[in-house]
Amino acid sequence: HLTNTTRARLLASSMITGFAIAAVSTGGAFAQAAPAAAPAAAEPAAVPIQELVVTGSRIPSPNLTSIAPVTSVGSNEVKLTGSARVEDLLNSLPQVVSEQGIHTSNGSPGIATVSLRGLGSNRTLVLVDGRRLVPGDPVVPVADLNFIPDALIDRVELDTAGASSVYGADAVAGVVNFIMKRNFEGVRLEANYGVNQHNNGNSIAQAANAAKGFTAPTGSIFDGNQVDVTAILGVNSPDGKGNIEGYVSYRHTDPVLQKARDYSNCNLKASKTGFTCSGSGTIPLGQFLVYGPNFSLPPGASSAPAVTLDTANPGNFRPKLDSDVYNFAPLNYYQRPDERYSGGFFAHYDISKQVQAYSEFMFMDDHTVGAAAPSGIFGSTFNIHCNNPLLSANEVQTICGQYGLTPTQSNNSVIILRRNAEGGPRLDDFRHTDYRAVVGLKGAIGDNWHYDVYGQYSAAIFANRYANDISKSRLNNALNAVTDPKTGKTVCASVLDGTDPNCVPYNIWTPGGVSQDQIAYISVPGFKTGQTTEQVVSGSVTGDLGGYGVKSPFAHDGVGVAIGAEYRREKLDDNTDIEFTTGDLEGQGAKTPSTHGAYSVKELFGEARIPLVQDMPFVKNLSAELGYRFSNYSSIGNTNAYKISGEWAINDDLRIRGGFNRSVRAPNIVELFTPDSLGLDGSKDFCAGPTPAQTAAQCANSGVTAAQYGHIIANPANQYNGIVGGNTTLKQESANTYSLGVVFNSHHILPGLTLSADYYNIKISNVIQGVGADNILKQCGLTGLAQFCSLVTRAPGTGSLWLGTNGFIRDTAQNLGFLKTSGIDFAAGYKTKFSDMGLGDFGGIGIDFLGTYTHDYQIYNGIPNSPVLQCVGVFGTICQGSSTPLAGPAPAFKSKTRVTWSTPYHGLDVSLAWRYMGPVNLDTGDKTLADSHIPAYNWFDLAASFRVKDRYTFRVGVNNLFDRDPPILGSGEIPNASIANGNTFPGAYDPLGRYIFTSVTADF
Repeated sequence: HLTNTTRARLLASSMITGFAIAAVSTGGAFAQAAPAAAPAAAEPAAVPIQELVVTGSRIPSPNLTSIAPVTSVGSNEVKLTGSARVEDLLNSLPQVVSEQGIHTSNGSPGIATVSLRGLGSNRTLVLVDGRRLVPGDPVVPVADLNFIPDALIDRVELDTAGASSVYGADAVAGVVNFIMKRNFEGVRLEANYGVNQHNNGNSIAQAANAAKGFTAPTGSIFDGNQVDVTAILGVNSPDGKGNIEGYVSYRHTDPVLQKARDYSNCNLKASKTGFTCSGSGTIPLGQFLVYGPNFSLPPGASSAPAVTLDTANPGNFRPKLDSDVYNFAPLNYYQRPDERYSGGFFAHYDISKQVQAYSEFMFMDDHTVGAAAPSGIFGSTFNIHCNNPLLSANEVQTICGQYGLTPTQSNNSVIILRRNAEGGPRLDDFRHTDYRAVVGLKGAIGDNWHYDVYGQYSAAIFANRYANDISKSRLNNALNAVTDPKTGKTVCASVLDGTDPNCVPYNIWTPGGVSQDQIAYISVPGFKTGQTTEQVVSGSVTGDLGGYGVKSPFAHDGVGVAIGAEYRREKLDDNTDIEFTTGDLEGQGAKTPSTHGAYSVKELFGEARIPLVQDMPFVKNLSAELGYRFSNYSSIGNTNAYKISGEWAINDDLRIRGGFNRSVRAPNIVELFTPDSLGLDGSKDFCAGPTPAQTAAQCANSGVTAAQYGHIIANPANQYNGIVGGNTTLKQESANTYSLGVVFNSHHILPGLTLSADYYNIKISNVIQGVGADNILKQCGLTGLAQFCSLVTRAPGTGSLWLGTNGFIRDTAQNLGFLKTSGIDFAAGYKTKFSDMGLGDFGGIGIDFLGTYTHDYQIYNGIPNSPVLQCVGVFGTICQGSSTPLAGPAPAFKSKTRVTWSTPYHGLDVSLAWRYMGPVNLDTGDKTLADSHIPAYNWFDLAASFRVKDRYTFRVGVNNLFDRDPPILGSGEIPNASIANGNTFPGAYDPLGRYIFTSVTADF
């Protein structure tokens, strides 16, 4: 248990910090501070100065006010969400747009990320106690929130005004700073359990599945169990000068397949009349596009025959019908399985009054698996020999006879789309093992100065096994079947010539002809390994120049300063095996090359806080704050970041604050050094289908011949090839952030009430981005300009951008255009006792509110004739495309409100949260589709907690109390699966129904 001295020290510290943040921060209402906290001016001066640092500045604040708008979320709010995943807590905040998380599967890197203002996780700097968190993945080199042990969080602070001058690059959109529990003494055990419950009864989804002949789930279902257990042990040194706090944690999450929800059981497509279940043209029986040699057409035909196996008449082809599609959705994960082990410690010891030694160590091993539908042959072109013994007479006639080919010849233009249903789903197995170690010294230098010097080493080790894919080289061997002249058996030609004696013929020409030995031969895994490392050496001093008489004649506080220097080196290695490197995996599209690179940066920084006028009429405090950081990168050269801000406290109740921040973001290693590779990038081909969206003349600009126009096959899954990669000539992004706000902290009118409103305006220039595959293709058709059309390569013969790997759009990273967003953050908090209102002794009530009004969100790719995208209040493949950072809908207004009743009954608290997301419309402007509008969404979360004997705390709760279904969206209106999944945006809208949770915390 905590000693009385320790309890008093911690209580005093938490009351001071809690009050200050509640009074001056944008989101102070969520700080969960003690409601009876006194004003900071009344606190004793003996509180250690290092406890008075607020996110957004390195200078200790004597009155705990923050000029920068800082949202603070207390540990109690973490508990009341009921989830062991930090991503869920952050995604519920209005300033955050969801990005990667456990509800993304196909294309996920297996990590969880945070994106402030929707400007991208690569522009959001994540800190632990003011120090960087290592980029958690070599493929997506941003911080992995899975590394944060939720039970150790004291509070989370969000500075959304841009903070590059204080913390360095990547803080363009702002900073998320996790403040961990310190000075803990005793033993704490915490266990959490949660489960999803949903009633499948969505009439739209049920009707769409039934019309297609698919069986959708019905009735109530419980799934996706989640267990989290943490143990914390803290001890003080015998002389009372030090403390060490250690923790171990285990988390396990069960998977949920998309077939468990009726609205995700099939891939939905929207029309003007409603929704229909669609699917993939890569079907288990196989779809065969039979061109003649060199992509010629049958005499008099306008297109190549598309045929499939006729199960009613084995040995025959029949025309492929529109109804011949594969429902790939059920086997995809809606929630990935996940297992995490973590542990670490935080320690410090006061060697003297001038020297405190401290160290930290954090470890995580996280294992998760993404699942996608079975692999297959995705539109590759093959040379089929006319004497293949597995072909029937009808099949030989279709492939060879109609083109006049003899048995000794072959057809080199047969396109095959066949689902490897016999091989099971593709499994993307990820393991991330992360380490973070910090050692440092800090203390006082005389009466006016303090120093802090530390070294930090972090590493994120990555391993990825991609299972159940198909080898292209083995597939070619297996489809080249011949008759063994010695035995008369059907064998691979590679067996006879000795190039591959293990080959097994692949019999896709007969229904049921594929056996497990055939699957075993063509199936191969792919492997990726790698790591990111980060080394930091930093030193800073902070001082109060008032001790030397440096202060304004109109102020009693002196000028505060902070100066320092920092060295940082980041290194990334992403190693792919021969299967990935050579592009041998059919389900991967093309080559996935290894990526290697490193850069270092040397920095000098300084800040000054200047009280100008204090304790004058109408001026309780007028202060200015300045900051500057000079950085020298080995990759891009010199950069400069700075800030100018100020506050005017009219009296104890009313403050006005504002500022300007110039922030920079250096390109990361992936953006700089990734070799070009082919993958899925675009979502449209404006020249595909029988009635193309563009004219024949426009399509000719992108390489479509007159014979191909109207005969290019569209991808039913809306996925097209693109060449993406890095660029070593990239320069930094630059951002200008303006903020202006007002804070009202009532001491007399309505004690306990805090209100704030902060305007923000952020514009990022020279944005590191691609032009966007869809935009390139559209602008090529409309303008015919070489700057667009030179980036389009259509496959010879077919004109396709997805069949095989010969058709694609080049969309590599460049410094182009700008991002801009502006709006107002609102916060309100009110805490009082019923007895103070004359209503009797019924305890107290607290009301906390956070809201964000987004006025605009603009994306411009910098290419002449391209429009400036206006993305507030919309969703779709334009604003949430593969080349844009906005990973979810951007409604004009989002909010979260929590009402907590602290009852007088044995420590029982009851809390109700209301989460609101405003309406959005389809970004194409088409109002006729069934999914052209998503209405406003309201979710309600109910939780209760109670203490027993001041040692045990029990919690129960239900999130999404009324089991609100997420909005159903068609595949043509949602972006790729890396940010959307299951016909919705799962990070923005609760995808699995109710979440029921319970937890217990025991202190000893």
